[in-house]
Amino acid sequence: MASIVKDPGGKRIQWCVSGGRRTLRLGNVSQRQAEAVKVRIEQILAAQSTGVLDTQAAAWLGSLPDDMYEKLARLGLTRPRQNHATMLGQLLENFFATLHVKPGTRRTYEQTKTSLESYFGTTRSLASISTLDCDLWRQSMRDEELADATVAKRVKTARQIFRQAVKWKLVTENPLSDVKAGSTTNRARQAFITREMIAKVLEACGDHEWRVIVSMARFGGIRVPSELLPLRWSDVNFEAGTIHIRSPKTEAYQGGDERALPMFPELRVVLLEAFERAEVGAEHVITRYRQNSANLRTQMHRIIRRAGLVPWVKPFHNLRSSRQTELTEEFPVQCVCRWLGNSVAVARESYLQVTADHMARAVAGATSGTVGQGAKGAGVGASGAGNPACPATGQRAASSASVAA
Repeated sequence: MASIVKDPGGKRIQWCVSGGRRTLRLGNVSQRQAEAVKVRIEQILAAQSTGVLDTQAAAWLGSLPDDMYEKLARLGLTRPRQNHATMLGQLLENFFATLHVKPGTRRTYEQTKTSLESYFGTTRSLASISTLDCDLWRQSMRDEELADATVAKRVKTARQIFRQAVKWKLVTENPLSDVKAGSTTNRARQAFITREMIAKVLEACGDHEWRVIVSMARFGGIRVPSELLPLRWSDVNFEAGTIHIRSPKTEAYQGGDERALPMFPELRVVLLEAFERAEVGAEHVITRYRQNSANLRTQMHRIIRRAGLVPWVKPFHNLRSSRQTELTEEFPVQCVCRWLGNSVAVARESYLQVTADHMARAVAGATSGTVGQGAKGAGVGASGAGNPACPATGQRAASSASVAA
């Protein structure tokens, strides 16, 4: 169907089509290279009759540099490239230009962008990236000894990027559809923080605001700092026993922008203390650490050490995880997820833990009880129902005497 012709200036491939002969000049290449190109051209010519292009030939076309690709287009072997949107770099640029996520999420996505650019290069054609290539990319990250959760997150993000490329009709299929991502949860970084431990931490807190921060994370299960800093006294309803939580992280989901959190007894104690100590006219529950440069994690580690404990990784996430695990022992999982602002699937994947107390209870034959409770409440808000009458909401009164009234 096609033949290789040797010339003084190199090699060329010739083939006949209706209307005449076509020639592709290759220059000074080896016989093996010329034969490889000849095979691809024959596959392309066959596809013009059958309408089915071999996947290897399609990948070869996509991987060609622009000048070589244009030669084939002029010879009628393929369609001209319309623009550079078929290149990986342009896809990434367009994806991030249309991405509307929180700054923290964007930074995580950009790690995937950097990884893809480093491995494939920005000029790599999208059509040339196969499932095998993506599997090799995933393996390269494992070879770098990245955490399994990091690899999984990057694979899932890349899959989302290529899914958008399919929607934009830049590629016909997603090469990452069948690439195994794995779990984004690093079980090695999970830690269940018992009530005995958190009682020591609360004793080591230097002031009432830090007692609120720690309690809202461990006993309210809120996200710190994103759900903590927006909390106002007008959101705290002592009479109804509820706390109105605003959630910037989930505001993009229907009904995810806000939720009602029960004022558990452990929270009532510290919130009353903070309310009585707040300045007249104070709007926010937490008045410090509101600037972007505030580092709650570092200070939290100092407090944990002051309590005589070894700081655990992801200090606030593990407090939230511990509370979700604990509450799920007492209430239906759908209630707990509504209160804490996540889904059952996310809770099972990223928050719910199997604790030492589960094992001990199973061995003892117990079927109920609060995970990690130990002595009830460990002195932390165990008698919240016995507090004096409180204002209906947290609107700061003119003096603490009105609170006692």
